[in-house]
Amino acid sequence: MTGSADFSSLERPVLEAAPLLLGALLRHDGVTVRITEVEAYGGADDPGSHAAGGLTPRSRVMFGPAGRLYVFLSYGTNFCANVVTGPEGSASAVLLRGGEVVDGLDVAKRRRGTKVEKELTRGPGKLCSALNIRLKENRADLSAGPVFLELGEPIDPELVSSGPRVGLTNGADLPWRFWITGDPTVSAYRPAKTARRS
Repeated sequence: MTGSADFSSLERPVLEAAPLLLGALLRHDGVTVRITEVEAYGGADDPGSHAAGGLTPRSRVMFGPAGRLYVFLSYGTNFCANVVTGPEGSASAVLLRGGEVVDGLDVAKRRRGTKVEKELTRGPGKLCSALNIRLKENRADLSAGPVFLELGEPIDPELVSSGPRVGLTNGADLPWRFWITGDPTVSAYRPAKTARRS
């Protein structure tokens, strides 16, 4: 997974690009993960997107080019990794929600502090922890490293499920989450919790 990868297949609307990342291999710092679950995020028309408010210092990377890594810190505790898609200038990114460790299993177990293989990268924060992806990897070119992405053959659409995105209050009804049906590394669906007043 070195050299110049061709990410031209990701230069399309995010709902078309997102399923193409299922089965892709993501490698960083001694661990390789096969992606099994993703969520699509668009631009100004997607209320759940970081780009809903337009171009900001945070969302700038979402505007392209395709094949860049967008990393953010969620709720001050977990790093989340996204693959930028779409034509340059049109904001979109695909959140990597889950995967299967296919290389570097012992390293991933040590980082995660668990021996339960299906739990190592089941959820975006766990995935980044196993791969040791942090904010310093934000905007990395996934063809040049230090994080590498290798697209594989598209997964048969008959083997792909879709449903609502996890934990959103805005745009929660959109079925923009995609996963490999029946894969044990896919995270559990959780709707957003509304704050209770006491």
